Amino acid sequence: MQSFVYQGMPSRVVFGAGSIEHVEREIERLGARRALILSTPPQRDQAEALAERIGHRAAGVFAEAVMHVPVETARAAREYAERIGADCAIAIGGGSTTGLGKAIALTSSLPILAVPTTYAGSEMTPIYGLTEAGLKKTGRDMRVLPKTVIYDPQLTVSLPASLSVTSGINAIAHAAEGLYAQDANPIVSLMAEEGIRALAQGLGKVVRNPEDMNARSDCLYGAWLCGAVLGSVGMSLHHKLCHTLGGTFNLPHAETHTIVLPHALAYNRDAAPGAMKRIARALNADDAAQGTFELARTNGAPTALKDIGMKESDIDIAVDIALKSPYWNPRPVERAPLRALIEAAYEGRRP
Repeated sequence: MQSFVYQGMPSRVVFGAGSIEHVEREIERLGARRALILSTPPQRDQAEALAERIGHRAAGVFAEAVMHVPVETARAAREYAERIGADCAIAIGGGSTTGLGKAIALTSSLPILAVPTTYAGSEMTPIYGLTEAGLKKTGRDMRVLPKTVIYDPQLTVSLPASLSVTSGINAIAHAAEGLYAQDANPIVSLMAEEGIRALAQGLGKVVRNPEDMNARSDCLYGAWLCGAVLGSVGMSLHHKLCHTLGGTFNLPHAETHTIVLPHALAYNRDAAPGAMKRIARALNADDAAQGTFELARTNGAPTALKDIGMKESDIDIAVDIALKSPYWNPRPVERAPLRALIEAAYEGRRP
């Protein structure tokens, strides 16, 4: 066995149907008294309901989280937290809301308690992202890692089946790239393969019956594992491309990951055969790239960037940005094959 380093993330996980009932106990464990509750505008009702649940422990609700965490939104949330005297923040929702919580934690002492209602997985990572002047910048800082995560499958039932699929494949992307990461290790690889397997099995069942609690639990369990992979090892070309496309052209985050993943895997297919074999096995497919493409297609997810708002004229802009400060990748990132990758994702071709 090769030598490796594994660094576990110091977070507490409370998992199970109905586990939101323990939120007051978890606030107390943080040593906090006044919680700022964060959400997106569409999830304001969930945030207000949570505020009502915790009563006097709720300092206020900030329901303005949006994709890619604009610095202006992060600044407004941080100032609001200071104004109301919050000593912790509860992020209820998906990656946008968790990302806003992280932006607050980055420049303050507020601990974050995450309550995921999607399969984004960012609640298990010390990775943050901020978008300024159309460019999304990411970083890693242990201050932004949520101290506690409450995984309640019942809270994901309201997530539409279509969004469940793209959110789940977004999570699969974390695990897939973790399997061929420069700092991959056997422990993380176990989590990655199991996370992909759980999501691949659960997503189709969720599409057929969105209220299938066992399927919802499988997906949330898989998302937890995939998020832990994202927090433990570095990412590669796929994530660089998705940050470029999402931050620059304001494309929807999960849909972008869903569309690009099969093509990024095809790009790296020959450079990481061991990882591709494990991904294919977890998907119960013959090929990793084709398996992820079919998982999206058969469950009604978008497969072409042109269908989610990207313009053909954006392709060369994306290539230029992605070539700047590229992430490590098992196959060298070169202009011509990179452009071919993005063009294939734009058109929605089967890899």
